[in-house]
Amino acid sequence: MHAYRSHTCGALRLADQGANVRVSGWIHRKRDHGGLLFVDLRDHYGLTQLVAHPGAPGFESLERLRAESVVRIDGEVVARTPDTINPNLPTGQIEVRVSAVEILSEAAELPLPVFGEPDYPEDIRLAHRYLDLRRETLHRNIVLRSKVIDSIRRRMIEQGFNEFQTPILTASSPEGARDFLVPSRIHPGKFYALPQAPQQFKQLLMVAGFDRYFQIAPCFRDEDLRADRSLEFYQLDVEMSFVTQEDVFAAIEPVMHGVFTEFGGGKSVTPYPFPRIPYREAISKYGTDKPDLRNPLVMQNVSEPFRGGGFGLFARMLENQANAVWAIPAPGGGSRAFCDRMNSWAQSEGQPGLGYIFWREGEGAEGGAAGPIARNLGEERTEALRLQLGLNVGDAAFFVGGDPKGFYKFAGSARTKVATELSLVDHDRFDFCWIVDFPMYEMNEETNLVDFSHNPFSMPQGELEALNTRDPLDVLAYQYDIVCNGYELCSGAIRNHRPDIMLRAFEIAGWSAEDVEKEFAGMFNAFRYGAPPHGGLAPGIDRIVMLLAGQQAIREVIAFPLNQQGQDLMMNAPSNVRDAQLKELSIRVTPPFKV
Repeated sequence: MHAYRSHTCGALRLADQGANVRVSGWIHRKRDHGGLLFVDLRDHYGLTQLVAHPGAPGFESLERLRAESVVRIDGEVVARTPDTINPNLPTGQIEVRVSAVEILSEAAELPLPVFGEPDYPEDIRLAHRYLDLRRETLHRNIVLRSKVIDSIRRRMIEQGFNEFQTPILTASSPEGARDFLVPSRIHPGKFYALPQAPQQFKQLLMVAGFDRYFQIAPCFRDEDLRADRSLEFYQLDVEMSFVTQEDVFAAIEPVMHGVFTEFGGGKSVTPYPFPRIPYREAISKYGTDKPDLRNPLVMQNVSEPFRGGGFGLFARMLENQANAVWAIPAPGGGSRAFCDRMNSWAQSEGQPGLGYIFWREGEGAEGGAAGPIARNLGEERTEALRLQLGLNVGDAAFFVGGDPKGFYKFAGSARTKVATELSLVDHDRFDFCWIVDFPMYEMNEETNLVDFSHNPFSMPQGELEALNTRDPLDVLAYQYDIVCNGYELCSGAIRNHRPDIMLRAFEIAGWSAEDVEKEFAGMFNAFRYGAPPHGGLAPGIDRIVMLLAGQQAIREVIAFPLNQQGQDLMMNAPSNVRDAQLKELSIRVTPPFKV
C-alpha cells in the first residue's frame, strides 16, 4: 500500500464497503458520542468520516490531538446506518473504522479556526494565510481561479491565439500609474521598472508579425488600494493584427460568455454580441462608465419641465446653458418615508439633499403628486414629468441639478441606492456591455491643459484629419471597456500604429516630438518600419474570478494577497534590507520628505 494513502478523502463510496484503505489529511473536527469518537478527516479533495472505538489502536492519539493535526489512518470502509447518512457529502454514505493511526504532524493551538469559517480580523487571516486557505470557501475560490485560467487559455488557443511571455524587468514609462522601480546593480544609478502592463511589448509583437497573441500576464502598479484593486494582478492580455474594433469584440465575447456560463453557477449570461453603449450615453443614463445593467433604472434629462417653472432653484440653475436637471425614477418608491430616507442618505453623502416627487392614490389634496417640488412646479408640469419617466401611482422620482460634470457621479450613486433599497437589482444574472467611443482627451483640472483621458496609444476616430481639424475635446477614440455587473473587467483599444498620427496626438497633449521619440523609442522606431493596424484589450483575471465566486474583494480569490496598506503580513513585506545590499546597488535610504 502507498506510504500515505490508497484513496483521497473525497473518493470513497458505498461501493468500497469492506475494503481496507489508507487515508491521510487534516483533522477537521472531532465529536465524542458516548465513547465513540467521530473525526472528519479533510484533504484537498473532500471529507471522510472516521470512527474510532475505545481501546482500538490509535484511539487515544486521535482523542488528544488538536484540530488541524495531520494524520495517516488505516481502516475498513463501513456503511453508515440510514439515520446517520449525510446527503451533503459525496462520502456521506460511508465511514472508515479506524484500525491504525500515525501522527504525521501535530498542530499547535490555532491562531484562527478553520472549521466553521467564523469571521475573523483580516490582519490575523492574512498573517496566517496558510490556515485561512484551508477554509472551504477560500480553498474553493483558489481552485476556481485555476479552472477559470485553464478555461480561458483553452478558449484562446482554440481561436488561433498563441501564448507568448513578455519581460518583467523593463523600462519605466511616464504614462499611467506609478511604476515599481528595481535598482540595477550592474548599472549604478539606473532602474528597471516592473510592467504596469505588457502594452508596448504586445504591440511590438504585432509589428514583428505574430498576428494573434495572448498571455496570462502579471502586472504591477504602485497605486492606492481598494477592494477590487491590488498592487499586483493578472490579466488576460490580448493583441490582434489587421483588425477593426468589431473584430476584437467578436474574438473576446465568446471567451467571456463561455467562461461565465461554465462557472457562473447557472446564472444567465448576456448573449453576444454584447450591447454597445457610447461613453457619453452611459454617463447620462447611468451616471458612470461602469454601469450595472442588472439595475433597470435609467436616468433622464428632465430640464424642460423645470425650465422657467415654479420650482425656483432648478429654474434659476437652468438659466445657465451648461446646467441640466436629471431624474432618477423610483418605481415602487412612492412614499414620503422612502423619499425622506433617500434625502437623508444624500445629506450623508455630503449633498444638500435630494429633490423628489412621489405619486400617491387619493382624491384632492391627498392624491396625485406630492412633495415640495410638486407643490411649486404645478400639476401640468408635474404630470409631464410623470409621463416622460413612465411612472404611475405608487412611484417616485428623484432629481439632481447643476452642471452634469459636477453631479453625474452622485446621480449614479443615487440610482444605485434607489435600486438597492427597492430590491430592483436581479442578482441572478451576469450582464455584460461594451462602453465605446471614449473621448480621446480631457481637460486636466490641475493644469487646465488638454491631456489624454484614457490610453495615449489609441487611434483617434477620424485619424490625423480629426486631430488637425476638430476641438481636441470633441475627438473620440477607438477605445472600449468591457463592463459586467458594474465592474470594469478590461480596457482596450485599436492602436495608433502610424508615427505621424502618434506625434500629433502627443503634441496636442503637450509633448514634443523629441520627448515622444525619447520616452517611447522602442515602439516609435518600430512603427517606422511597417506596422500593421492592430488592437487588443486585457480583461482582469482577479475581477473575473471575484465575480464568479460571488465575492466583493479580490483578496478573496488571490492565494497570497497584500492588505489594504500594501503589506504582506505573512512574509513581512515590504521590509528593510541590509546596508550591504544597498551598497551593492549604490543606493542610500533617506528619511521621507515632509510635505
